[in-house]
Amino acid sequence: MSESLPIVAQKGSYKMEVEAGKSYWWCACGKSGKQPFCDGSHKGTGFAPMEFKAEEAGIVAFCGCKGSSKAPRCDGSHKNLP
Repeated sequence: MSESLPIVAQKGSYKMEVEAGKSYWWCACGKSGKQPFCDGSHKGTGFAPMEFKAEEAGIVAFCGCKGSSKAPRCDGSHKNLP
């Protein structure tokens, strides 16, 4: 069974420290227990994680509501949620 909309994991961003040159897999379905990253919970849903390659070390604001138009980064879309 596939779902059409992701689950809102958090109404806000996940500010995470990333390492330069490393790949991170952002959870697009909202079901992961390791937010904002994928733990495989999307299997069978029609969703797939999105790769984020860190070009430099630092803090990245990953989308928690799963509605960002700039995914996997937060664009403030959570501010429009009920």
